[in-house]
Amino acid sequence: MAWEKKKKKAGVLPPDGGWGWMIVAGCFVVTVCSRAVTRCISIFFVEFQMHFARDYSGTAWIHSLVDCTTMLCAPLGSLIGNHLSCRVAVILGGFLASIGLVLSSFATSLEYLYLSLGVLTGLGFALCYTPAIAMVGVYFCERKALAYGIAMSGSGIGTFVLAPVVQLLIEHYSWRGALLILGGLVSNLCVCGALLRPIALREREAYPLPVNSECGCGASPQGAVGPELERPPQPGEQRCLQPLQEYQFLLMPNFLALAGSFLFLASGCSLPFVYLVPYALDVGVSHHHAAFLMSILGVIDIVGNVTFGWLTDRRCLKQYRSVCYMFAVGMEGLCCFLVPLLRTFALLVPFSVLYGYFDGAYVALIPVVTSDVVGTRYLSSALGVVYFLHAFPYLVSPPIGGWLVDTTGTYTATFLLSGFALLSSALLLATVTAVRHCQAIPRNRPGKDRTREKCEAQQPDFMTTNKDLLIRNPATL
Repeated sequence: MAWEKKKKKAGVLPPDGGWGWMIVAGCFVVTVCSRAVTRCISIFFVEFQMHFARDYSGTAWIHSLVDCTTMLCAPLGSLIGNHLSCRVAVILGGFLASIGLVLSSFATSLEYLYLSLGVLTGLGFALCYTPAIAMVGVYFCERKALAYGIAMSGSGIGTFVLAPVVQLLIEHYSWRGALLILGGLVSNLCVCGALLRPIALREREAYPLPVNSECGCGASPQGAVGPELERPPQPGEQRCLQPLQEYQFLLMPNFLALAGSFLFLASGCSLPFVYLVPYALDVGVSHHHAAFLMSILGVIDIVGNVTFGWLTDRRCLKQYRSVCYMFAVGMEGLCCFLVPLLRTFALLVPFSVLYGYFDGAYVALIPVVTSDVVGTRYLSSALGVVYFLHAFPYLVSPPIGGWLVDTTGTYTATFLLSGFALLSSALLLATVTAVRHCQAIPRNRPGKDRTREKCEAQQPDFMTTNKDLLIRNPATL
């Protein structure tokens, strides 16, 4: 017993397998039940319009509220996961999301659905989404990108499978019965939460290292450790400082640059999903072919999740994950700039393939690059902030895109806005990375300066002047 307690206290390295694959499976189901179900809510819009005699703009707020609440309350999921456990957060979130869908099946007005389906279900998804994603980063280090690629592919696979199933459920059981059945499906989130077995990593690996370390889990491949605390805090002081320590990453310049990039990304990434089908219909593509474009986009999204995750786990690309992320987002922006030139179904198919692939690629890399910047210790809190930053752009960018269509009479300005936002996301991160790289060059100069810095670093007396150094060791020159 004493040996087991000592082992538990010491912690372990990320296993990169074993029960970690069950964590990936649980996170996969979480993305199916949260992101895929959210996308399928739009299938109910026609039924809601007919039953409640409301227009499309009124019913569209349901989807916006679910998406916005899920992202807006993501920090709450991180908070519960940090202070209780990820298992508790996901089980509680699954219960709330299921109750929200079940209560929605008894809706008597659209305002009722705003609260039950929009707010309550969205809150449940928020409590599940961030802790489940953070747990994958805790269990994986060497194969982190692949694990995230598989876990995040649940959104595309779930949409591909659930969309026709939901339509059949509505036809056979009405929209009320379909929502009731979806509530039962989403209750499986509680089972997924039970799979999230906590794991204690070694304390020294909890501190974040620089971004260029090969392994973003808090320990470098050479066995280097993060910075130690100068003075261990007292128990009372530790309790007071704990909430602040969880968000210390907000002062990291690398994370602030990443956060700015995510804001631009969220402003542009949803517009093609909303306006691709209307644009295709506007240029003369049939309804069947226009819907097929979205199917292509969804399937290739899955391919991008898994293959790009696998590629960026290779030794030659692992230290360039942020560059791969910038490349994927930038390619999406270029694809959007080309859309106004694509006016036939044959030309829009390559767009769906390319955009879908790079969309899946960057989605899989968001938690990976976040982990590489902040380390495993802060990953849950950082992901909560990251997804919180998506909330407002997700809420306002589709209406802005629609306003541009109404104002200009074409979809050109909308797709150009999407492309500009995505390219700005990639260029912001690339600029900051280039500046920090240039600042690091003088510190890595070979020859005399580097020898002197090495000598100074080895000197135990930090108050020693350069003059004293030369007197003690004139051979440094």
